[in-house]
Amino acid sequence: MELDQLRYFLQVAADGNFTRAAEHLGISQPALSRSIGRLEEEIGQPVLQRQSKCVSLTDAGKLLQGRAKEVLSILEDTLAEIVDDGQVGRIRVGAIPTIAPFFLPGLLRRFAEDYPQATLVVQEATTDELLKACADGLIDVAILALPIQAKYLEIEELFEEELLLVLPPNHPLVSKQSIELSDIDQIPFVLLGEAHCLSDNIVSFCRKQSFHPVSVERTSQMATVQELVSLDHGISMIPMMARRLDQSERRVYRSLNGARPTRTIVAVWNPYRFQSRLMEAFRNTVRAYAGTIEQVTGTP
Repeated sequence: MELDQLRYFLQVAADGNFTRAAEHLGISQPALSRSIGRLEEEIGQPVLQRQSKCVSLTDAGKLLQGRAKEVLSILEDTLAEIVDDGQVGRIRVGAIPTIAPFFLPGLLRRFAEDYPQATLVVQEATTDELLKACADGLIDVAILALPIQAKYLEIEELFEEELLLVLPPNHPLVSKQSIELSDIDQIPFVLLGEAHCLSDNIVSFCRKQSFHPVSVERTSQMATVQELVSLDHGISMIPMMARRLDQSERRVYRSLNGARPTRTIVAVWNPYRFQSRLMEAFRNTVRAYAGTIEQVTGTP
């Protein structure tokens, strides 16, 4: 049994499809099928139940999946420990889409300057996907936003940032000196899709203030939310990090008066995996970089 066979099997199990798994692995589908076939011959029974458009795990496959993850995890940790000099190695970083483009570039630049021999690999995905990847050892650290439901993972709070009201420049509220929640309770909202926790942060804040935002449009990209607001499709709330990179004059940002919506940014990792000196150095860089992000609480 070869390690590549286990890796290929785990990818097929994760994707539930040979074609997608082959694309992720960068090999041809026939080569992937042959590898899984040889694995099943050695085991003596099928590990995958093949259907017309998808595959599922047999009972043997479910057992193998757990053991294969353990084997590969032990091997990766062993190799990392052997070569752990605090300078050379690979750090796999995950972040949700509402954090990645605004927080990671500066962070990765700073770490690369201090550790030029290290390799940084970035994965952008939803919170649930990154938590699973963290638990499975597929990434080393994830930058996420609370709330998080996770067992056996370490969660460290980094900083809190304000969510700003974003309006089209011709909106009547732009001229107001102070904007209250009551001013926006009848205005339609443009929000990210349900897979994005930012929408949960917004809706949760509004509900705590006895206000229920009316969502008229949902999209998957922060930039699309901003553009739809510019086109007067509605209003929204945008994290301070995203606002600082927005130089467009087609949008106006305002803080709400009184209680302000915020979100808490955290770092998450699996403490049961081997923690290399390079990994500890990266987490220290994350803490230091997070500390440099100025928290503006007034009207921008």
